[in-house]
Amino acid sequence: MKIFRERIEFETKTQIEFVNITDRVSDVVAKSGVREGIVTIFSPHTTMSVTINHDEPLLLQDFMRVLYKAAPVDDQYTHDLFELSRGTKSDGRSNGHSHCKALLLGASETIPVERGHLLLTELQTVFAVEFDGSRKRDVIVQVMGE
Repeated sequence: MKIFRERIEFETKTQIEFVNITDRVSDVVAKSGVREGIVTIFSPHTTMSVTINHDEPLLLQDFMRVLYKAAPVDDQYTHDLFELSRGTKSDGRSNGHSHCKALLLGASETIPVERGHLLLTELQTVFAVEFDGSRKRDVIVQVMGE
């Protein structure tokens, strides 16, 4: 069995942002040489998720509205008080809401690979979802199989 791993780097521009990384994940799968197996896309960040859904602008607005309602920016988060009181260097962000949003979507997705291609439908897109932008980010893509 082959195991191939690569990091995809990108920069986000807004607080919540759905970054389409499907083509870049497909490129990693092609580079791996794996024809049959799986690919896992993992976020090594606690305020960013990886998810699969439809890349349609009005639907993305709906997703953002739901996420803002689920973990409102203006709510009180104990984490924000911890960040302010811990006495260590902080970037000054109150981001408890970002951690909560990431908890809802999760840190990774796994997709079957068949004949060297992602087994996604034409309506499915792999997104890295930023909740605490703008930032330099990355995801780890690991391909396993034959």
